[in-house]
Amino acid sequence: MNAAALIDSPRSEIRLDPCRYDQPVPRVRQRAQAETPASAFAAGETALRDAYDAHGSLVYSICRRSLGAEAAKEVTQDVFVSAWRARDQFDPTRGSLPAWLVGITKRRVIDHLRGERRHADRRADELPEWSSDGAEPPVDRLADRLLVADALGALPERAREVIELAYIHDLTHNEIAERTGLPLGTIKSDIRRGLSKIRERLEPSNV
Repeated sequence: MNAAALIDSPRSEIRLDPCRYDQPVPRVRQRAQAETPASAFAAGETALRDAYDAHGSLVYSICRRSLGAEAAKEVTQDVFVSAWRARDQFDPTRGSLPAWLVGITKRRVIDHLRGERRHADRRADELPEWSSDGAEPPVDRLADRLLVADALGALPERAREVIELAYIHDLTHNEIAERTGLPLGTIKSDIRRGLSKIRERLEPSNV
């Protein structure tokens, strides 16, 4: 199905595979030309399916953990439809596509929860804790954590390993060298380049 068909199809015809997206954000190596889908998406080419394939797992994970499985499917579709219709607002030279999609996801999740709150006929004690005092759900923190995990998972395996050892396991460069057998210079350069790529991936478009 091409992008136009995806947009024009009724929601019931656009189905997510729960077995595919009902997983943690995958820690897989991304394609070498990661910016090509973002550039094509911004240019208005038939790239919605590529964007969906590349980032659907991240968007669905945020939606599912915030809303539950059934609502997550609907909201995930809404995110990509909204993104496609507003693609002229995305500038790949000023921010990353996944970060831009996550921003849309946060808004759609909150919109859905507000709608549920307005129309729900459930008793107050059946609502989530965050809804009892009118506060917004903690979707921002959840989305940011998953976006960081997605950015980390996009790194080459060696760079990801040394960054995890440094920042998750709190090892020094010397301790990482002892554990991995890598030269200190390699460790330092891997961390520097890896953090730079993570920052690029986390930077939303300012448009």
